[in-house]
Amino acid sequence: MAVEDAQLMGLRISPSDSNGSSIPTPTPGKEQQAAGVGILLQIMMLVLSFVLGHVLRRHKFYYLPEASASLLIGLIVGGLANISNTENSIRSWFNFHEEFFFLFLLPPIIFQSGFSLPPKPFFSNFGAIVTFAILGTFIASIVTGVLVYLGGLVFLMYKLPFVECLMFGALISATDPVTVLSIFQELGTDMNLYALVFGESVLNDAMAISLYRTMSMVKSHLSSGENFFMVIVRFLETFVGSMSAGVGVAFISALLFKYAGLDIDNLQNLECCLFVLFPYFSYMLAEGLSLSGIVSILFTGIVMKHYSYSNLSENSQRFVSAFFHLISSLAETFVFIYMGFDIAMEQHSWSHVGFIFFSIIFIIVARAANVFSCAYLVNLVRPAHRQIPLKHQKALWYSGLRGAMAFALALQSVHDLPEGHGQTIFTATTAIVVLTVLLIGGSTGTMLEALQVVGDGHDGPLPLGDNFEGNNGYLAPSTQNYEGNHGYHAPPYDEEPSSGSRIKMKLKEFHKSTTSFSALDRNYLTPFFTSQNGDDVDGDDEPVPMPSSRRSYRG
Repeated sequence: MAVEDAQLMGLRISPSDSNGSSIPTPTPGKEQQAAGVGILLQIMMLVLSFVLGHVLRRHKFYYLPEASASLLIGLIVGGLANISNTENSIRSWFNFHEEFFFLFLLPPIIFQSGFSLPPKPFFSNFGAIVTFAILGTFIASIVTGVLVYLGGLVFLMYKLPFVECLMFGALISATDPVTVLSIFQELGTDMNLYALVFGESVLNDAMAISLYRTMSMVKSHLSSGENFFMVIVRFLETFVGSMSAGVGVAFISALLFKYAGLDIDNLQNLECCLFVLFPYFSYMLAEGLSLSGIVSILFTGIVMKHYSYSNLSENSQRFVSAFFHLISSLAETFVFIYMGFDIAMEQHSWSHVGFIFFSIIFIIVARAANVFSCAYLVNLVRPAHRQIPLKHQKALWYSGLRGAMAFALALQSVHDLPEGHGQTIFTATTAIVVLTVLLIGGSTGTMLEALQVVGDGHDGPLPLGDNFEGNNGYLAPSTQNYEGNHGYHAPPYDEEPSSGSRIKMKLKEFHKSTTSFSALDRNYLTPFFTSQNGDDVDGDDEPVPMPSSRRSYRG
């Protein structure tokens, strides 16, 4: 009974404790003191991380970005705690719990990602972003899983069952381009490239979680002999259902703020409270329905910014923008500290070094297959002046860092997979996260300068005015009308003889459908859900908000 009491209080029970008949249970005062010390250390690390990040940015030291600094702080403090005689009751406050991550830290990060999406470049490149995030993530997952499985067959690395290899491919395909986006902001770069990297990373997380859960279902269903086709149907149901739940909640919030008359002075506190609660309502609704809360809250953020936000009073708009930016910054920084501390404290299986080495090579290959194949498809349907140049494709490939999402899913795999298999995946993911965040993140500035994609006419925060098409011009020039908030008139395609591919025509039809949605939004959705007419442009003159550490993420 004493063992259960100690476990309920979050204490680690050593083997010597578990075989005794009685265990000295700490007094409430002692437990409260340990909690205070643990929280104090967390606050100190947060303060140190913010101050260090500010100093690094001020001196333009790009070899140690803010996210990398936060991860290093967690690693150093965790290493010191591991070799010292730190009390278990204090250590327990730093254990990385995936439930805490998914329920409390991740929702504000994902919501802010959708809420802060720059509308013009995002929706003008929407087809490309969806291609990279949905199709590209699927390609990267399958390629990684297949290569890892083949590597096991030829004894290059630790052999895992095929479905478990696909689960590893799904979780490691979650990108987290923290440092790339933050340096984009510092050095200035083409707005279209920023939109592609930012948009892909936002949607990529939701896709990676859905793929991982689907592969986990495949594993359980194959063992029970159920139909694989039904698992695919379940994946589509989960993704579409989650998106519908998020969009539905956002539409309800838009109508509430439009007709409830909350924008008067004495009700602005209520207005702000309701606006803050709706995203979490969307997340928990999806989780309660066995859907994906991440997908739901992402689309809630996108739709609430587009429709609900304009129905708020000006004071409330300023407050909610600052509030979500604040809690997202705190959550993102804490995630990297939290992750670094746990990496130093966890038990790792370093006996399969070959699995780690070849996994790194395979994810580089899979990322290349993702980016360059999807860019080829996108360029098939775009006229010459709007095609994605090769240097932007290389920058997009290089920005595929792994971060907190991959780490959390890998930690979950320890519980989902047999003993040894999950531990091997977790160790490999840990090594990949540390290497990509520290090494690739630190070399991002050099890479961007080598590819000549920095300083494309932007100094400081990237503007969202009408003339930001950049040097490569694959966002339409300002002479093209911009419909509604994000409706973009696609330039007329030149009727040139095709080499006969029907797929090219189908892709062009999909590309043109975005214009149809813009017209629908301008003529019907915006007038119905907001107080403005379809010709008003929401936020076009605002600068792109600095998306804190993860999106500056996702890590």
